[in-house]
Amino acid sequence: MTDTTGSTDWRALREFAGVDLSRSFVLSWELVSETLMIDVDLFLTDGHPFYEKPRPAEKVCIRPAVIEFPFCQRVESDMIGADATPSGTGVDLGHGAISGLRRLANGRYEISGDFGVVLIDAERPILKLKSP
Repeated sequence: MTDTTGSTDWRALREFAGVDLSRSFVLSWELVSETLMIDVDLFLTDGHPFYEKPRPAEKVCIRPAVIEFPFCQRVESDMIGADATPSGTGVDLGHGAISGLRRLANGRYEISGDFGVVLIDAERPILKLKSP
């Protein structure tokens, strides 16, 4: 789904098929060897191949995952004025619920949520589920 500004919403990115980012939660951020890694609790929908029917106490299917942005050149945050480069390791951009992720017309990625707006100059994201 591309809007009038030329940006592409996460729902149109194949990496996020079968997930609902708007019901997912960022736990931490790490920048290592030119890769930004966002540790998340990921909401899986019943269309995802690793979806499991939630136990009665759970109500939804949440799985630990990492969103990786390889070949990351720059990370900027409006919330804390952070500006990280690939030479850094720890990136404290906060945590919280995700409200959106999109690829902007200029090729940058923008992820927003309780942690503010983070702009990422990197290659296409890779979504990896962690082993339970």
